[in-house]
Amino acid sequence: MHHVWPILLILLNTVWLVLILPGLPGTWFMVVSALLLDWWRPEPLFNIWTLAMVASLAALGEVFEFFAGMGGARRAGGTRRGAVGAVLGGLIGAILLSIPVPCLGTLLGACLGAALGTVIMEVAGGMPTDTSIRVGVGAGIGRFLGTLIKLALGAVIWLVLAIAALWN
Repeated sequence: MHHVWPILLILLNTVWLVLILPGLPGTWFMVVSALLLDWWRPEPLFNIWTLAMVASLAALGEVFEFFAGMGGARRAGGTRRGAVGAVLGGLIGAILLSIPVPCLGTLLGACLGAALGTVIMEVAGGMPTDTSIRVGVGAGIGRFLGTLIKLALGAVIWLVLAIAALWN
C-alpha cells in the first residue's frame, strides 16, 4: 500500500507530460500534483529542495517556450519588431490557428502563428518579403524547438519526481 500513491502520481505525471505538446502547462501540473500529494499525505514524499528544483525547471521550461520564437527570429536576421511579432503571433496562433490534429495541433498553430507574426511585423517595418519569410521560418522553428526543450525539461521533472516518490 506504501507505493500506491507514488505510482498514481507517476501515472498522472505521465499524462501531464504528454499535455506539454498541445501547449498546456504540463510541467506546472506535475509540480502542483507533487505539492498536493505531499500536503495531503501524513508523511511527506518530497523534501523542499526537490520541490524547489522541479519548480525551477518548470519555470525555465516556460521561459524557453515563450521566448524561443523570438530567439529564432533574431537568429534568422530579424529585428526587434519581428521578435515581438514572433511572441505575439505564437500566443495568438496557439489559440486561433490550432489545427485539428491530436496533441500537435496547438503546437503547429503556435509555430505557424510565430512565423506569420514575424513576417507581418517585418514587412510592416520595411523588410523585403523574401527576407521576412526567412525570418518567419526561423521564428516558427524557434518556437518548435522551445516546446521540445520544455518537453525535455518536463521529462526531467517527471524522472526526478518518480525517483523521489519511489525512493521514499
